[in-house]
Amino acid sequence: MNAVDASLHRTAPAGNLADDLRHDWTRAEIRALFDLPFPELIFRAQSVHRLRFDPDKVQLSTLMSIKTGGCPEDCAYCPQSAEHDTGLKATKLVDVEAVMEAAREAKASGSTRFCMGAAWRSPKDRDMDDLCELVEGVKAMGMETCMTLGMLTAPQAGRLKVAGLDYYNHNLDTSPEYYPKIISTRTFQDRLDTLSVVRDAGLSVCCGGIVGMGESIDDRVGMVHALATLPSHPESVPINLLVQVAGTPLEGTGRVHPLDFVRTIAVARITMPASMVRLSAGREDMTDELQALCFIAGANSIFSGERLLTTPNPGEDRDGALFERLGMTTDGAAGLR
Repeated sequence: MNAVDASLHRTAPAGNLADDLRHDWTRAEIRALFDLPFPELIFRAQSVHRLRFDPDKVQLSTLMSIKTGGCPEDCAYCPQSAEHDTGLKATKLVDVEAVMEAAREAKASGSTRFCMGAAWRSPKDRDMDDLCELVEGVKAMGMETCMTLGMLTAPQAGRLKVAGLDYYNHNLDTSPEYYPKIISTRTFQDRLDTLSVVRDAGLSVCCGGIVGMGESIDDRVGMVHALATLPSHPESVPINLLVQVAGTPLEGTGRVHPLDFVRTIAVARITMPASMVRLSAGREDMTDELQALCFIAGANSIFSGERLLTTPNPGEDRDGALFERLGMTTDGAAGLR
C-alpha cells in the first residue's frame, strides 16, 4: 500500500470523531478520492456522513437578494456583473420590511437559516446601519442569519457579529490556478483575506465553489484542497453547479456529467466531515435522481424557494414531493450528532 492509499484509509469510520478532522490533505490524496470507483467513493462518503449527521435529514436555507445587479466585479459566471449584458437592472438596497416579510415566509416554509446577498465588491460604511438592522430583525425571528456582501473590513465584520450575524458567505469559486480565468477584478488571496477577517470576528464561515465553469478535474481537486486545508473547515460548504446565463462569458460552456458533480459532493464530504455540504445553485436543472445521489454522497443542506438571487430554483412543492419520495425530512440542523 502506497502513502496515498494508506492516507485514504483514514477516511474510514473511526471511534474518535476528532480524528476525522484533517487539515493536511494533499492534492494527491484528494485526486485519489476523485479517481475511486464510483460505488467505493459513495460508500466512503456515506460512511463518513453517518458518523456526524442523520442521513435522512436535510437543512433548509433561504437566499434573498437584498441588492441586485450593478456589481463592478467581472466574475464570468455572474449575471449581476455590470461588465456583462444580461438585461438585469441594478437596484438599491431593499427596504427592511420587505426583507422581514421574506424572512417570515421562509421560516413558515421550514427554513432555519435566512441568507441575504448584495451585489457589491464590498459594502460601504454608510450601508452598515441598514445591514445590521436586517440582521437584528431576522435574528429576532429565531432564524440563523447569513450574509454575502463581498469583501469585508475587520470593523465591518465586527459590527455584523455584534448585530447577531451567524454566518458569512464568501466562496473561493474554483482552484487558485483556474481562478484568474474566471475573475480578474480581485485575487484568490483577496478571498482568503476576507475569510480570515470573518474568522477573526468570530463569525461562522460559509464557503464553497462552482462546478461546470470549464475547469479540469485537477481544478476541482484544487478547489476542494483549498477548502479542506483552511485553518478551520467552513461550517457550510455550498457546491454549486454553474447556471449558464445568457450574456455571461460562460454561456455555452460544456456541461458537466452528473456523476462528476456527485463525485465533487462526495469528496467534499469526506475531506470536510463536520461541515454542512449544501447542494446549491443548479438544482433547477437536476433530476430527482441526481439530487438523491447527492444526498447519498453527503449533501445535507439546500436552498429552498423559487429563486437563488437572480436564477431559478425548484419551488417548495417540487422539493417537498422529492423528500416525501425519499423518506427524508427537513428539520433542524440536518440531525447533527
